[in-house]
Amino acid sequence: MNSYAVIFDMDGVICHTNPYHAKAFDAFFKKYNIESSEKEFEEHMYGKHNSYIMQHFFKRPISANELKQLEFEKEELFRTIYKDEITPIPGYIEFLTELKNYNFKTGVATSAPKENMDLILDGLGLRSKMGSILCSEDVTAHKPDPEVYLKSAYNLAVDPKNCVVFEDSFSGITAGLNAGMTVVAVLSSHSKEQLPICHEYINDYTELSANKILTLLEKA
Repeated sequence: MNSYAVIFDMDGVICHTNPYHAKAFDAFFKKYNIESSEKEFEEHMYGKHNSYIMQHFFKRPISANELKQLEFEKEELFRTIYKDEITPIPGYIEFLTELKNYNFKTGVATSAPKENMDLILDGLGLRSKMGSILCSEDVTAHKPDPEVYLKSAYNLAVDPKNCVVFEDSFSGITAGLNAGMTVVAVLSSHSKEQLPICHEYINDYTELSANKILTLLEKA
């Protein structure tokens, strides 16, 4: 039995959703007369939790109740925009299938709300392939805190040092490293230079194989 696990973030890792989140935020901010730019999205939206995003763009503290209402409004816009566009990053489904054939345990650890996670996992038929599924509501400390990855390793019954994390953001990569895991950066939203130093960088999953993941783990 293989004692290794691969844990995937979702946005920017399973699907390249950031352009659709940007469209949703653009419509959301226009409603509230908030000006924003693509550069500001890159620096203050991608890979960030909604509490940070809302407080940055609204330029004021946001109460828990108000955050819940604003978050639901924006994420509902995203789901409406993305529901007919759900597409995995090239090579992802084939790579996941190969991992399962090699008896890797697999999981999802996203900062997205449950409704978004359900939309993508069910839209791509991935739920049955994941031994651990965690979203924003399942943790108390968000990335770069390692809680979601340590909890994933616990759920999968795999030592953190035997886990490989796939991430696309600064905070997500930092969370994986803070968990003591091997981290692969997916360059869907950021360049290599914009991200922390980690163990491997890919543009998409056509560049990877299960054997390459085993090699990375052996080097760790």
